[in-house]
Amino acid sequence: MMFKKLLRTIRRYKAQFISMIIMVLLGVGVFVGFQGEWYSIDKDTDYFYDLTGFADCRIVSETGYSEEDLGKIKALYGVEKAALYISVNTNESRENDVVSVTVTNDPEVSGFMVTEGAEYDPEAKESFWMSDMYAAANEYKIGDKLSLKYGAYTIEGTIKGLIKSSEYLICTPGENQMMPDYKTYGYVYITPEMLKETLGDEFYTEIHVITDIDKETFSEAANKALEKTNMILGKDEIPSYSEAKGEATEGKTMASILPVVFLGIAILIMVTTMQRLTINEKTQIGTLKALGFRDSRITRHYAMFGLLIGVTGAVLGIGFGYFVAWFIFNPGGSMGTYFDLPSWKIHMPWWTFLIVAAVVAFMALISYLSVKKILKGNAAEALKPYTPKAMKRLKIEDTKGWRKLRFATKWNLRDLFRHKARSFMTLFGVFGCTVLLIASFLMMDSMVGFVNKFYYGSMNYETEILLDDSVKGEKALEIANAYSGDTLANSMVSLGGEAVALSVYDVTHDNIRFLDEDMNYAVLGDEGVYLGMRLVESNGLKVGDTFKVAVFGTDTTYEFKLAGVLRTLSKGVVMSAAYAEKAGVSTRVNAIYTDTSYDEVKSDERFKNEISSIKNRGDIIKSFDSFMEVMYLMIGALIAFSIILGIVVLYNLGVMSYFERYRELSTLKVVGFRDRRIGKLLIAQNMWLTVAGYILGVPAGIVITNVLTKALASEYEMKVILGWSTIVVPVILVFGVSLLVSLLIAKKNKKINMVEALKVPE
Repeated sequence: MMFKKLLRTIRRYKAQFISMIIMVLLGVGVFVGFQGEWYSIDKDTDYFYDLTGFADCRIVSETGYSEEDLGKIKALYGVEKAALYISVNTNESRENDVVSVTVTNDPEVSGFMVTEGAEYDPEAKESFWMSDMYAAANEYKIGDKLSLKYGAYTIEGTIKGLIKSSEYLICTPGENQMMPDYKTYGYVYITPEMLKETLGDEFYTEIHVITDIDKETFSEAANKALEKTNMILGKDEIPSYSEAKGEATEGKTMASILPVVFLGIAILIMVTTMQRLTINEKTQIGTLKALGFRDSRITRHYAMFGLLIGVTGAVLGIGFGYFVAWFIFNPGGSMGTYFDLPSWKIHMPWWTFLIVAAVVAFMALISYLSVKKILKGNAAEALKPYTPKAMKRLKIEDTKGWRKLRFATKWNLRDLFRHKARSFMTLFGVFGCTVLLIASFLMMDSMVGFVNKFYYGSMNYETEILLDDSVKGEKALEIANAYSGDTLANSMVSLGGEAVALSVYDVTHDNIRFLDEDMNYAVLGDEGVYLGMRLVESNGLKVGDTFKVAVFGTDTTYEFKLAGVLRTLSKGVVMSAAYAEKAGVSTRVNAIYTDTSYDEVKSDERFKNEISSIKNRGDIIKSFDSFMEVMYLMIGALIAFSIILGIVVLYNLGVMSYFERYRELSTLKVVGFRDRRIGKLLIAQNMWLTVAGYILGVPAGIVITNVLTKALASEYEMKVILGWSTIVVPVILVFGVSLLVSLLIAKKNKKINMVEALKVPE
């Protein structure tokens, strides 16, 4: 019998049941999906790092390391494995692409996995193991010949296998390029034997180490063993690790704020809906009690409503969450362009399921407590229909202005205060959706504005020319003058124990610009250096302070004065050439930025031996567009889900409020109000609440975006940029959704049975 009643009740409130299931589905789905996205990145990258022996520490020196040096490092306590390593950028002769040639003398350290072709043979000569992504983009296959040029050296051989390496998990030629472009940049591995055959000797610039020792302790031991100060990098300073983990951290940060807000809105609306539904069933509950059903059986019966909705919504939501995670994180999407992973499995944190289970239990508990409250007292009291609390006279009714208000305004004001809970939840629903939309659009505007400033403003050149390591002094200046270019001299130094770039710019043609804290273009002065915001904060510096940096491999230290703070993509110390000369900084020009076209530089024969590679700004901007696709994907999903949740929430609350006011609306029809006028009353009230919710939601959305921006500061030195779309588009969406729902509810007036509604006893 009770089961039949359960089915009848579900049929009676089918619109509410469906909407509540959708709310749970969306809330749980978005929450689970975003948790799965960052957790899958974390787990799948860890698997790849372990599989290919990604190094924990790297010892770097331009003068190179020997087998004897390697032996000293291997002998250190806590070192599990170590290998000599070198990686240099070369030019691929067929297309003049940049191909990184990599050698490790132990394939278990910073090695690779073969995806197709022959396994790695350390004795092989004239053999390449090529990135499978680069091979696919450039139509290479196993058995093809390959010729690479590095200065005066030519490296030739046959492609023996296709591979993936965690060293190139995010395969970009430099920090200015945010996304891989396998058409123009890739990598190959060769054997130590092939390196020796090419150079006439083995030469390695790095020692890669797998160890559980922290970087600081290892650095002290390594410097002591090698009897000199070395540049030692932890894996957190390597882009293929730091950017991948940064992506997981960003996802975790977003998953801990916006989807939680999403789930919170769904839960609170669900609580209100279940309470209102139980109140509407008050007479039915009283009848069951009068017929002799025990309170415990009645409460269990109604608790089943919440449990059924919760379980159904949660199961569907978990499935939807896996789809959301896969939609964002899959090899065929934008993430597949960013990460070069061998495994794309979706993983979920175990505690996610505990939270979902707690949500389901909470909903059943709310249903139970709602019925428990109604069952207090005897059956006669329970049989009485629900009536709202007596309406107290509003203070505004004692003012002169009250008499001047229209009837519709008076009626709506009284109704809002009479049904405070319902009014508040409608307001909260609009507020929540506004917060999500404002935060989503504001994040998009901020990121677009930030990256546009860099790629279309700071990078005010057409071509970047990278010089061979052998080019020094006057020759570099001759090349720069030939192309009317600005120069960069880049080296690595230690600041506060962290390896950072020391960048010396000579800007005379406005080809390179710099952004200050206010996102305005700044000119490098001659009275000090400039640091990125992250370095300033991590080292506790302020403008006017002095600090020291140490040059790796020497006893040289420089003391600089902090002249300003910049927003940067990478951590580094930036200064003008004039200040570098004052400070006695030794520099070697590495790069030239020019307005000369890529094709013109490429076809110029004058400096072909001095130029190691050429980068077209257009290719870098393409990578920026790919990067933005990843962001658009996540934010677009949030916007779509926010709109759907808004429709479901407002429709659900609107239907419940319609049932609550059924008798009042019938009375209005009896006294002569037409359906159209009653509809206008309902629409006006919803619009009031929408305006209030939007006004409150805008600043809250901005605050949440600021929190997100600060949380993401480890990756991007962004500034929140409030664009017109952030305000205008959410206004259209929020008010459009509210108006649509109001019209749907207003149409129900035509179905009111006045006789049936008014004969219900008070």
